[in-house]
Amino acid sequence: MSSYPVPAAAVPVSAGMIVAVPLGLLASPLKDGRDLGDGDRSALVVGGTGRVRTHDGVVFCKVVVVAEAQVRRDGQVRAKGSPVHHATLGPLEEKAGPGAAGGIAGRAPLGARFVKGERERLLARAFMIRVIVLMTLMPDARVQDVIAALAGDLALVPWARPWRPASARAAGDWRNALGPVPLEELRDLVLGSAWREHQETGCPGAVTIGKARPLKAGSLDGTLLRVPDTPANRAFFGSVGTGDDTSPFPQARALPMTCCSCRALFAMPHGPAGTDKAAAEQKLLDEAMACFPALLDPGWIWLMDRNYHGAPRLARMIASTHVLARLKSDIPLKRTSQILPDCSYRAELSGDGVTITVRVIEYWVTVEGQDVPEMFCLVTDLMDWEEYPGPELAALYAWRWDGSETALREAKAPLRGAGPGTGPMLRSGSPGLVRQEIAAWAAGTGMTRGVLLDAARAAVPARRGRRAGLTVRPRDLSFARALRAVLSAIRLGHGCYQAVTSGIAGYRNVTGRGRHRARKSKSPSPFPHASVKDTVTRTAPAVITMANTPA
Repeated sequence: MSSYPVPAAAVPVSAGMIVAVPLGLLASPLKDGRDLGDGDRSALVVGGTGRVRTHDGVVFCKVVVVAEAQVRRDGQVRAKGSPVHHATLGPLEEKAGPGAAGGIAGRAPLGARFVKGERERLLARAFMIRVIVLMTLMPDARVQDVIAALAGDLALVPWARPWRPASARAAGDWRNALGPVPLEELRDLVLGSAWREHQETGCPGAVTIGKARPLKAGSLDGTLLRVPDTPANRAFFGSVGTGDDTSPFPQARALPMTCCSCRALFAMPHGPAGTDKAAAEQKLLDEAMACFPALLDPGWIWLMDRNYHGAPRLARMIASTHVLARLKSDIPLKRTSQILPDCSYRAELSGDGVTITVRVIEYWVTVEGQDVPEMFCLVTDLMDWEEYPGPELAALYAWRWDGSETALREAKAPLRGAGPGTGPMLRSGSPGLVRQEIAAWAAGTGMTRGVLLDAARAAVPARRGRRAGLTVRPRDLSFARALRAVLSAIRLGHGCYQAVTSGIAGYRNVTGRGRHRARKSKSPSPFPHASVKDTVTRTAPAVITMANTPA
């Protein structure tokens, strides 16, 4: 009889736990009494129970899976089922919600290309949804490697029927059978949850403006994703920069809407690249306003770059939320007031029969080592210059780079060939699968951002340095390191979410270094003969000057 006070059946056991078993209690279940060799697929069994004592030989085992046993006539003990019924995305599942992938898979009918027999056993709906998400987080990995990484130690379990990673062809048939809808449902679930979380609890070190009526800052900007050059992709997506569509790769255009504080992704409408950048991004903004009206919240201010979206669209946004947009030099403004005490002024912005009243903030930005200062002209619907002074709005606009450019650079890092035009970023050869892959990428990025946010909330402030004693912000933690920690936890079947977030929180970025690069060098050239002049980074604070007065 066991001397432990709690019966074994009352102890909850889950994957990732460590179990200590006395060495002398392990036994072979085979009836002929022979030892298990490499060719046997049976598991060892515990031959008895007893208290573990100091100096006893103990086997420490990691729980890989809890499954129903299947015992053969010769005594072999195997697990019933398959890795596809037990594999999860580890810590990412915490941000998607318990059972999210399984629930979506249960509602996902397979398309015209059905999968049967052997392929149905090697893969399953929920497993394949997870494979597609993980595929977007593992650059250059073959789909078989992605499946093996998702299965992890589950592949070592002696299953009743032997399991092996499915072939690329089988995985392709499953992707076509699933279609884009299940992944888009998962994406909407993840990004919607991130938005609600920001609305309810915010994030540490949030970027805001205003004292009596503080506004959170969000950013939106377009980006291009190169897709494989297939006839279907080229016909649907087109390309940018050439009128005859002779560019090396077709491109999809997306419009991520992100949080400036923690770079969390809230929405990402996408579509064909279009030959004209302004028209293509304006169409995506129209889609965002129609499909994601909750993001146009009066408690937020959206930062936008010089790709002017027109007076009618700005008027539609201003009706629900607030904007801070940079204008090009060729956009006319009609001044309607004197210079206000904060050095801003009111003006009218007209276009397509619509006129809106805006407040204009003009200033120069100078960086040490830069020959010519850069002129900025911002327009906003915030008319209260005392609550939202011009210098504070100018400083707020600098966060657009963090919210869009830096967030995009980090999010694109897991994609293949994310540098200058070296190849396609995505793998999918048809528009439907491109749509599926972009949804999976958005979901995977959103879940990883959520894990990073939880790590920041649980992190202990630094004891020394510039951030000593201050709240740890998500931007103080490395997204790349968070991604590596998540992938490692998935491979190892790590079940402790707190251990993953603690590991991420242990490494801090150095922020606020005032680094500046030329606009044309967002990513360095991979070619050894390329000049390095365009990639020189200057480290110096930027000086904002309004009305000849440094702000």
